[in-house]
Amino acid sequence: MTARARVTVITAGHPSTCPRMVKAADALAGAGFDVRLVCTRFIDWAVATDARLIASRAWTPVIVDYHRRTAPVFSQYARARRRAALAIVAVAGAERGPWWAVTRSFSYVHPELVRAALAEPCDFFYGGTTGALAAVAAAAVRARRPYGLDFEDLHTAEREGPDARVQHALASRIESAIVGGASLLTASSHAIGAAYQERYGREVETLYNVFPLPSVRPVIEPRAGALRCYWFSQTISAGRGLELFVDAAALAGVPIALEVRGREDGTYLAGLRARIAATAPRLTLDVRPPAPPDQMVALAAPHDIGLSLELPTVENRNLCVSNKLLTYLPAGLAVIATDTLGMREVAPELGAGLASVKPGDIAGLAHHLRRWHDDRAALALAREDAWRAAARRWHWEHPSQRDKLIDLVRSRLPAPGSRSPEPGARIT
Repeated sequence: MTARARVTVITAGHPSTCPRMVKAADALAGAGFDVRLVCTRFIDWAVATDARLIASRAWTPVIVDYHRRTAPVFSQYARARRRAALAIVAVAGAERGPWWAVTRSFSYVHPELVRAALAEPCDFFYGGTTGALAAVAAAAVRARRPYGLDFEDLHTAEREGPDARVQHALASRIESAIVGGASLLTASSHAIGAAYQERYGREVETLYNVFPLPSVRPVIEPRAGALRCYWFSQTISAGRGLELFVDAAALAGVPIALEVRGREDGTYLAGLRARIAATAPRLTLDVRPPAPPDQMVALAAPHDIGLSLELPTVENRNLCVSNKLLTYLPAGLAVIATDTLGMREVAPELGAGLASVKPGDIAGLAHHLRRWHDDRAALALAREDAWRAAARRWHWEHPSQRDKLIDLVRSRLPAPGSRSPEPGARIT
């Protein structure tokens, strides 16, 4: 009997926070590969959702635990190590600093991810998320096996805040060292892939952040009452378009029920509720906790409209196709989304199911809310268009997505007994 090809998928996040890598592991395991998913544990809410998610999977989880509660000593060590590495990078610069300091500045658990990935033999390494990219390459180089890198985001232009400059410089240093040795590069949009291709001269395959179709078609019919709108993210915080939505709801002047799902960032929700109370009396807000990625389509389905209103204040937000947009479609929701380069890759196939607004266009957003509130038949038709687009093209099981990934990985597997050449530069 021929042994199954062994693939190790690596992410620096929880399975519950990295649906893209979970889908990859699911697809490869379903295609007959022996799959391990190297991941982490450090977020409170994701621990329980991870347990439920992992229990139903055909792949083997390998967890690097640096949670303050379950691994308190190592958690303190990993954080102290990163602070020390960042201090060195601050002096030497990301471009010239020692490689070990660069990787440990970019990821709390870089060496632990590498060791976990190397704990068992592997034929192909594949991974993504910011803190895992260097670990994918380092594990593959040590094992002398091929590797693939996934760019869900444009990592050199994805952050805001005081640490953005140094984190973008670290990303640039790491990418420049590892992209050339990869046998496969994937990205979550054509626009992100084009940015990487322009910079590194390498072909990048597009795999969108689409999701599996639900087992039951969503119920779509005109219904009365408040317009039911939905928004989700891992973190409920400023800069995600929620303030814009409140102002638009106030201008629209129609009854709207907004459900948001995620983890609150500080006191942000108190400010949002105060804004609603002061300006939008016909808007109600319902806050729900984070949920596993497997449940997100079903949790969206009871609503009318999905919101994807990120402001393109960094280039990554302009180039990406948001998880929100691609979750709403199989749930049968009409979508209001910010007009970005990434969104335009999907827009032509959505018909009436998508209403786009320019960044910061409160009046345009209010217009779409009022229009769909007043014409429920048009809203139902928009929801139908969204569902049809998902069923026709924008779902994970489509050959251009799941099957494409399987074929790409299969074509990169090494011949029996072969080894990758020794690298020209040391990557650890």
